[in-house]
Amino acid sequence: MEKAWWKESVVYQIYPRSFMDSNGDGIGDLQGIITKLDYLKELGIDVIWLSPVYKSPNDDNGYDISDYQNIMDEFGTMADFDELLQGAHDRGIKIVMDLVVNHSSDEHAWFVESRKSKDNPFRDYYIWKPGKNGDPPTNWGSVFGGSSWQYDETTNEYYLHIFSKKQPDLNWENETLRKAVYKMMTWWLEKGIDGFRMDVINFISKDSRYPDGEVHGENKYGDGSKHFMNGPGIHEFLQEMNKEVLSKYDVLTVGEMPGVDVEQGKLYTGEDRNELNMVFQFEHVDVGNGPGGKWTSQPWKLTELKGILTKWQYGLADDGWNSLYWNNHDQPRVVSRFGHDKEYYEKSAKMLATCLHMMKGTPYIYQGEEIGMTNVAFESIDDYRDLETLNMYNEAVNELGKDPNKVMRAIYERGRDNARTPVQWDDTENAGFTTGTPWISVNPNYKEVNAKRVLQDPNSIFHYYKKLIQLRKENEIVVYGKFELLHEDSEEIFCYTRELRNEKWLIVCSFSTELVKFELPNQIKYQSKQLVLGNYEDEPITIETFELKPYQTLVYKLT
Repeated sequence: MEKAWWKESVVYQIYPRSFMDSNGDGIGDLQGIITKLDYLKELGIDVIWLSPVYKSPNDDNGYDISDYQNIMDEFGTMADFDELLQGAHDRGIKIVMDLVVNHSSDEHAWFVESRKSKDNPFRDYYIWKPGKNGDPPTNWGSVFGGSSWQYDETTNEYYLHIFSKKQPDLNWENETLRKAVYKMMTWWLEKGIDGFRMDVINFISKDSRYPDGEVHGENKYGDGSKHFMNGPGIHEFLQEMNKEVLSKYDVLTVGEMPGVDVEQGKLYTGEDRNELNMVFQFEHVDVGNGPGGKWTSQPWKLTELKGILTKWQYGLADDGWNSLYWNNHDQPRVVSRFGHDKEYYEKSAKMLATCLHMMKGTPYIYQGEEIGMTNVAFESIDDYRDLETLNMYNEAVNELGKDPNKVMRAIYERGRDNARTPVQWDDTENAGFTTGTPWISVNPNYKEVNAKRVLQDPNSIFHYYKKLIQLRKENEIVVYGKFELLHEDSEEIFCYTRELRNEKWLIVCSFSTELVKFELPNQIKYQSKQLVLGNYEDEPITIETFELKPYQTLVYKLT
């Protein structure tokens, strides 16, 4: 397997709106990020992935872009961005930008022109269709609720929006549009950025026949996903993008790809495929989804979670590359989701970090994860800001008459705003995030959970993450070693080895609140052992058989 800097890196995702506010308007900004670059250098990360900072009306928190080569007023100016890029590079930190080209904002100049008339030169930059018998062109439902088609009376046609109606989908079949996108990407790379995280990039190719989708359960709209996920032209488009832009620079590329499986993952990331470095798959974070998706969650089993992560470890073992993550701006906080955010809060946060960072792939840390931020439970729906959450609540409570308390419980568990409350920097008002009124309320636990506190405690979650990052930098086995799962059927223990040349590491993680008996499989032979990392102060006398404490994790070097 070829070595590459992006395989050896640890990436830190910044959601700018919630990271740090420098001017007291309650919204995080670029200057705020600049003030925290030394904090990130202290943590030891190599790359910042910056969620969208482009000009946007903010219908979907910046994922609706009205100008790809300009900065959102709330975040600052292009001069601020240049200062951030320089400041990061001066500290040896790279910056990867979010690339959102499945759709634009309906306020983008291209769409403003496109909707004017059927013969406008920009008409074909988007996907327009006539209705069918007074209904939309297909029965597809939007990800954010309602139809994925919006009627526009100017030309008596509908445009496609897989997401919000203010996010019309771009028409990738149009070569002129593709060239415009590649020109924009090149402009950013020439500026000196270090790569792209590509938003729902496997949605850009649609089935040109536009068939109806299947209707499931009580939904009134069809599921069109199989007609716009991993579509017929997707590899052709990504190979063209690679040829025209990406291959000319030494950059990190990661594609966000809902609905991607291992075999498709190999096609997207294979070393001779000339597409992307890695993909974000969603199978492991969908564990526990019920019949209505994440809003109808049900108990999950560790064997399910292990099965998915292991399948990807084995599937991309020799060709392609994995991205490793628990958290991002769309997911609940990992210590609340897969750990124990009460009694075993610190132990489970460290265990989950170990479990992920010791696997093969590039690890991603989401802001606040390294200080142990948790889910939030606001009392009122009025305290929530996420479009997906608000639409779901409105539909469930006001249209379907569901119990508001049950709906709120689902939001507490899986809502996207769990990840979007401001980063908790200290125990002063608003957690030190802003001197003004924050755009979304701070999690009330900021007095106990904050960066100032964990920086001062050498045994904190922050310093544990720092150790994990350092281990990856100093030990090739963590990056390139072979992965092998042990105790496959255990519902309490996630255990695996990493092996490179004559070295073997054993990683043991308990997902239980109880004491659990661990037995070393017979096939693991060793002469000596050295404890590399653990989240309890003492270690077992022997590793042949011992009792794992609640949420205990141990990393051993075996020789």
